[in-house]
Amino acid sequence: MSREEKRVILASSLGTVFEWYDFYLYGSLAAVIGAQFFSAYPEATRNIFALLAFAAGFLVRPFGALVFGRLGDMVGRKYTFLITILIMGTSTFLVGLLPSYETIGVVAPITLIALRMLQGLALGGEYGGAAVYVAEHAPAGRRGFYTSWIQTTATLGLLLSLIVIMFTQIYVNANFAEVVTASGAKLSPFAAWGWRIPFLVSVLLLAISVWIRLQMAESPAFKKMKEEGTHSKAPLSEAFGQWRNAKIALLALLGLVAGQAVVWYTGQFYALFFLQSILKVDAFTANVLIAWSLVLGTGGFILFGSLSDRIGRKPIILAGCLLAALTYFPLFKWLTATANPALYDAQQKTQVVVVTDPAQCSFQFNPTGTAKFTSPCDIAKAALARLGVAYTVENGPAGTNTAIRVGANQVMGYDAAKLAGPDVTSVPAAFNKSLGDALTAAGYPPANNPSVVKIPIDPKAGLANFAKMFDIFTAQRLTLIFILTILVVYVTMVYGPIAAALVELFPTRIRYTSMSLPYHIGNGWFGGLLPATSFAMVAQTGDIYFGLWYPIVVAVGTVIIGAIFVPETKDRDIFTYQGN
Repeated sequence: MSREEKRVILASSLGTVFEWYDFYLYGSLAAVIGAQFFSAYPEATRNIFALLAFAAGFLVRPFGALVFGRLGDMVGRKYTFLITILIMGTSTFLVGLLPSYETIGVVAPITLIALRMLQGLALGGEYGGAAVYVAEHAPAGRRGFYTSWIQTTATLGLLLSLIVIMFTQIYVNANFAEVVTASGAKLSPFAAWGWRIPFLVSVLLLAISVWIRLQMAESPAFKKMKEEGTHSKAPLSEAFGQWRNAKIALLALLGLVAGQAVVWYTGQFYALFFLQSILKVDAFTANVLIAWSLVLGTGGFILFGSLSDRIGRKPIILAGCLLAALTYFPLFKWLTATANPALYDAQQKTQVVVVTDPAQCSFQFNPTGTAKFTSPCDIAKAALARLGVAYTVENGPAGTNTAIRVGANQVMGYDAAKLAGPDVTSVPAAFNKSLGDALTAAGYPPANNPSVVKIPIDPKAGLANFAKMFDIFTAQRLTLIFILTILVVYVTMVYGPIAAALVELFPTRIRYTSMSLPYHIGNGWFGGLLPATSFAMVAQTGDIYFGLWYPIVVAVGTVIIGAIFVPETKDRDIFTYQGN
């Protein structure tokens, strides 16, 4: 690899790492940010608004792909993703400076959502630009290897954001005093102001990225096309207004990206959700376990990207989807048995049944957090799902009072038409205690008992806990890291070659536009909806593993469509390819 090629990869990858860092910061700090910018509302409502603001970044990603994809095919790759990183970095820095609701009122949340949408738009243009730029610099037969460096950026950005947040939180809380707000509430220093530091630090990352990218030249493929006057004058209509090109974009979405997206989200995000929300592993431990799996598995992006140059993009991507579909159930059951063996044993030995009138029950699909599920059946099922309790539903006659039967004990359901949402903590303590006592009597561990009060860790003690990141040499911890690393390896199989595959599917004149839209629809929508969809499926069925059917069905669909309809492209000359 020449010095210039190394610089191209470094400039593109480093900037994209910083973009993902900026994007993930908000998701990691959504609850803290909600308290700052939606403080005029009750806690449940402000958390909903915080999640909606986070979702806005995902929803606008395809629109960013259209806006900046068109610009990249008309003006050039270099200048377009120079613009995207400026927008992303500036928006993130401004979030760190934005006054709270108590200071400027309703202007604060409106501005926050606007900045969040700008982040999503910028990310929609960044990935396509970086992938295309690197691919068009790569020598023939090496595109998979070169673009695989871009594929590491999302994982590295997530890892970087987690590390910066953990260090900042531990340091600030350990060395500064509590803050009393104007309303009299006491906040930890991190919750009051320390959360801004990771956002403000991003300005340094922005400066480095912009400086590096200013030194870069335009991609040779675009430069040649521009000199010959063959670039597209209307890339949007040419890419999606003509069926021959739109068909390829649709096949790329359904036959490659959709499966890649759900495997990626399951291996990195749903695994973290499963550990924390269902298996009741504390947040610090779960983050450390995921971090180790990311460190150990990230090299797979390079390995499988390089391997795709030899055996093809399709075999690796589709094999990753198929392996994931075939092994998710045994791997997640192994994860349960290792991380929370008492919970696993209780699930095997104790039958939990929700006896109810089926007319009271809803399908609790709630991607925005705004829906209210207030019937006794919905409250009972949501409570058990959040506690990681496997259960079945026994339908009674109309008018049956909902009850939860735990072994020989029975807990009457709670009816609350005015309940703000399906959050167990919103239910009165009497219901929590009755349910918790019944579960504990049946052998469920205390962590799955909602009546147990958790004592906060002193900040000074929290600082010592950081050393435990390296305290992994026990059979249980190493097994957990091994299982999570397998999930990350699946991620690297499907994601490592995807950039090269997408770049090669489309001609140079509409490449930026065409590849960006299916990528961001797949990852922003198919992947972004995975947690909400999977939880709804768990709550509906009472099976804590049933949510895995969502990624499995999508991954199998991708294997079938991709194997039949998507062409292999590794030997395609992207400089001369003009489309079908």
